Amino acid sequence: MTKKQKNFWLTCFFLLFAAQTFACTTFLISGRNTADGKPILFKNRDTDELKNSLVHFNDGRYKYIGLVDGIKEWKKAVWGGYNETGFAIINSAAYNNNIGDTTKFKDQEGIIMKLALQTCRTLQDFENLLKSLPKPSGLDANFGVIDAFGGASYYETGNYNFTRFDANDPLLAPNGILVRTNHSLSADLTKGFGFCRFNTAVSALMKAAAEKQISPQFLFNNLSRNLTHSLTNTDLWADLPENRAIPEFKFFIDYIPRVSTASAIMIVGAKNREHVKDAMMWTILGFPLTSVAIPVWISAGDVLPKALTMDEKFQSPICTAALKFKAECFPITYDRGTNYINLSAVINRQNNGYVQLLKPIEQEIFDKANLLTAELEKGSKMRKDILSFYEWIDQYLSKTYQVQFGVELFTK
Repeated sequence: MTKKQKNFWLTCFFLLFAAQTFACTTFLISGRNTADGKPILFKNRDTDELKNSLVHFNDGRYKYIGLVDGIKEWKKAVWGGYNETGFAIINSAAYNNNIGDTTKFKDQEGIIMKLALQTCRTLQDFENLLKSLPKPSGLDANFGVIDAFGGASYYETGNYNFTRFDANDPLLAPNGILVRTNHSLSADLTKGFGFCRFNTAVSALMKAAAEKQISPQFLFNNLSRNLTHSLTNTDLWADLPENRAIPEFKFFIDYIPRVSTASAIMIVGAKNREHVKDAMMWTILGFPLTSVAIPVWISAGDVLPKALTMDEKFQSPICTAALKFKAECFPITYDRGTNYINLSAVINRQNNGYVQLLKPIEQEIFDKANLLTAELEKGSKMRKDILSFYEWIDQYLSKTYQVQFGVELFTK
């Protein structure tokens, strides 16, 4: 094999690896199209850094909560979050904005999102930030952004320019919903990745909108935990394994949840600038099929539930447990075994797969969080009540994980 041929195949390998690893599925919904007037921003994150945590930051103009990697350099980049002004941002890698560009400077998305959370209050602020970046910017991404002024847009961004897609434009998004996976719609659509996941997400969201089911709980269950495949028309719920103890493997490529899915976040924004303190964020850490959603409010200050925060090993307790459970779902680690999921461990007719066992635990969190949210918006609850709720979450998860799974979430 010639050197040129070797370089060609190495390039193909790394492109394939990148597409498999950084393969996020994202969407946003304009507040004009939700029942409560609050915009929604969502990211199902795929990455090779599977240890994720939440951090409250106070290192910029604005305080913010961000999703970070479990590495020593975690302070340098943020992979989605929102700040005290109601500004929120997520991204998905695009892979088709810089076709033919030989620029080696790249992978600046997490750094730019951190900078945006530190400094931006509006979509216009973010546009100004993009324009001010030195070129080439090192970007090849779709940035989803919402603010407390009704803004909700995607910015398809390459090294030298960007294109904005406004969810408030009825011609562009008649139902206020925009979806992005791993290609930009303004670029070459024969390039990029994530077309199957894009179609699956669009179908699920159109169904949710038609059935008036635009809520965090419904969206997590029908996006992050979606087990349908838009190309093959496969539905893994349609034929459940009989027995948890008997492994039943299914080919598991191009579903929204993937072996590389490390977390999911959903920011429920402020319906207007007078209600910025009501903005909040739901997070699933570890793997959506083996973890639960937990809410946080930046109005509670710099305290977060212990279950979501990083320990001395750069790991959060709920993520550590989720990855432990996930190992049972992908037990074949040699050859191409991680392309196959043991569906018996996820869902089965005995109703004791991880999704099924975790569902009532998460339901309890949603029930209590929804009551608290309503009281916060009425003004009858305040910061101290959020902090009490965080304490309850940690105690509740500690007890239920010990009883249900024999897992100690928190080391003494």
